[in-house]
Amino acid sequence: MNPFLVVENLYFSYTEEKPLFVGFNWQVEKGEAWAIIGPSGCGKTTLLYLLAGLLKPKAGRILVEGKPLDRPRPETSLILQDHGLLPWYTIRQNVALGWRIRAFYGPDGKHAPIKPLPEDVDLKVDQWLKRLELEEIASAFPAQASGGQRQRTAIARALVLEPDLLLMDEPFSALDAPTREDLEELTLQLCQEKGVTLITVTHNIEEAAFLGRKILCFTLPPHTNPLIMEGPPPDRSHPEYHLVCQKLRKTLEETKK
Repeated sequence: MNPFLVVENLYFSYTEEKPLFVGFNWQVEKGEAWAIIGPSGCGKTTLLYLLAGLLKPKAGRILVEGKPLDRPRPETSLILQDHGLLPWYTIRQNVALGWRIRAFYGPDGKHAPIKPLPEDVDLKVDQWLKRLELEEIASAFPAQASGGQRQRTAIARALVLEPDLLLMDEPFSALDAPTREDLEELTLQLCQEKGVTLITVTHNIEEAAFLGRKILCFTLPPHTNPLIMEGPPPDRSHPEYHLVCQKLRKTLEETKK
């Protein structure tokens, strides 16, 4: 069986003098949970945008389910650090936003005559509002919600589209520790239930160790060969969890030398 996601001989740079990726190869199996960690400016978010189809390689290619990625695909959902919620939409409307965009642009991402939303969209939205405990604030606007509730809304908006690939860019960095840990556990649980492949960019060592069953460690660019570390069980009390955190900390400290 072919890997779910393949990065093949990737070359990418914003300036020719400082490429981020040179002949970079990486593979992800379907349903895996990965974390990507490294110093600021090393290319973590750039790789995520390449996987989302928002950036294109200068050379090499990215394949998802054996098909070259040349544009954003409907089955991929992206959660950004700032949530990306529309302030003039209610929580419920924000959760349904992806379906409205699909109705406007069509499944191929091209403008098409506006189509009615599928009949079961309201049911899907209701299910995720309930699952992420957002029912009571469904009619509120993002400014009236807490940081944790806004992040839950972003997660619901991503998962209501039934993706097979969920990309997250430091999604919990602005939250307090208890809220962050609760949402990390919830996200991992939901992705495992739905068989979603999860890739999370983070600068937080503990978060990388918890969310990633495999961890891609970036040093300073250009990146040629992936440095991959096996993640521990998703249990913060497990001895291996603390051991992996120590290894990650040492690896990141060595990148500064």
